[in-house]
Amino acid sequence: MSEIWTWSAAKIADAVRGGKVSARVVLEVHAARIAEVNPLVNAVTAEFGEAASEADRIDALVRDGVDPGPLAGVPVTVKENIDVAGHPTTHGVPRFQDAVASADAPPVRRLRAAGAIPLGHGNMPDLSLAGNVTVSQLFGETVNPWGAIRTPGGSSGGDAAAVASGMAAIGLGNDSGGSVRLPALFCGLTALKPSYGRVATDHRIGGSDPTLASQLFPVDGPIARTVEDLALAFDVLAGTDPADPRAIPYGGRLPELPRRVAVCADPAGLGVDPRIRAEIDKAAAALAEAGYEVEEAEPPRLADALTSYGTLITAEFSRRWPSIRQLLTEESAQHMELSFAQRPEATLDDYLDATATRFGVMREWAAFAERYPVILGPVSTWRPFDADPFDPEQGLRVMFGMRLCTATTCVGVPAVAVPTGIDDGQPLGVQLIGPRLREDVCLTAARELEARFGTFGPVREPR
Repeated sequence: MSEIWTWSAAKIADAVRGGKVSARVVLEVHAARIAEVNPLVNAVTAEFGEAASEADRIDALVRDGVDPGPLAGVPVTVKENIDVAGHPTTHGVPRFQDAVASADAPPVRRLRAAGAIPLGHGNMPDLSLAGNVTVSQLFGETVNPWGAIRTPGGSSGGDAAAVASGMAAIGLGNDSGGSVRLPALFCGLTALKPSYGRVATDHRIGGSDPTLASQLFPVDGPIARTVEDLALAFDVLAGTDPADPRAIPYGGRLPELPRRVAVCADPAGLGVDPRIRAEIDKAAAALAEAGYEVEEAEPPRLADALTSYGTLITAEFSRRWPSIRQLLTEESAQHMELSFAQRPEATLDDYLDATATRFGVMREWAAFAERYPVILGPVSTWRPFDADPFDPEQGLRVMFGMRLCTATTCVGVPAVAVPTGIDDGQPLGVQLIGPRLREDVCLTAARELEARFGTFGPVREPR
């Protein structure tokens, strides 16, 4: 039983539902794993004391012959910016260290209802404003358990490092431009950025509702070690909730789509690392062998998607920046200040034009998806590396390397990051992008790659 921390979420849930192992034992094994490796990795910022009573409740249901749900007994970490009732939602900064949530956020409610056990918060950079690092004022730096590079990526780096090192089976993070996909790439995991409106969320900070860009772009999504676990978590997370009027119903039979893939190795032609290109070529060959028709093709209007995204984000943040900046250090402010430096201050006309441009790009992506239901491309065009947050050139390199993540966020389509191999001790991988509201298309293609290349973890001895 001491090896339960290496089990997949699906295996844990089957064992708990079948009475082969108790949810309490599963929790205790993962708590022991946290005690062993968290001092090295610093991924879990707080452990939830009520997790033990949750485990006991699930075990009681099993004894009574009641199915606790598809994630019975599965231990989950929750990013520091997602509410868990009775615990502070700190966003990594001192200003919110006492901001105790009065209720679970919608995804946390759905996970609990499915039998999952939130066992702790995962670290994140201050207010999620970072390039590819996970360092917060309150909790310090999370490191990559693989050890080839120091950073686990950001901004859901704490949850990724926890899953990669066996402290949890699933991590709940969020993605507004690559923030679950980049840590998945860096940590040898798979992660799902759902479509806009697919997973109900509540991203209020201090009781204030988000402005338009922060309504359109951030989505909560799972991080896991296997595609099966990712799909299991997604089936639980997807659906409506009164807290989020944007969320749409989930379920029902979906039409079959052509098994055709557009390979976009170098989005917008700005350059791609040869090792990343090799992983994309390898993944393209695997999909072709699995029966997909594979062609080189770039989705439309990438430059317009990037410009629209950047204008909407920076226009809104720049107007609130004086108050936000007070919560940050020089280091954690660097990412947004680089973004401001890349474009002139947006006028109201610029902002309105960006909303119209985004809509037009969405229409053209939807038409492109009719021919190419799957897009295969990089999470980042650069091999994972440790960027200096104080170096503007490296910061821009991180931002431009993730341009396909930014574009997919802008148009609201789903994407799955999936590992494809290990090179000199560092996991590498790709992402698979689908039509809006067709997460199933991404997950099906990801299963094909996983069947070919396998899974990578958990890391037994974090370095």
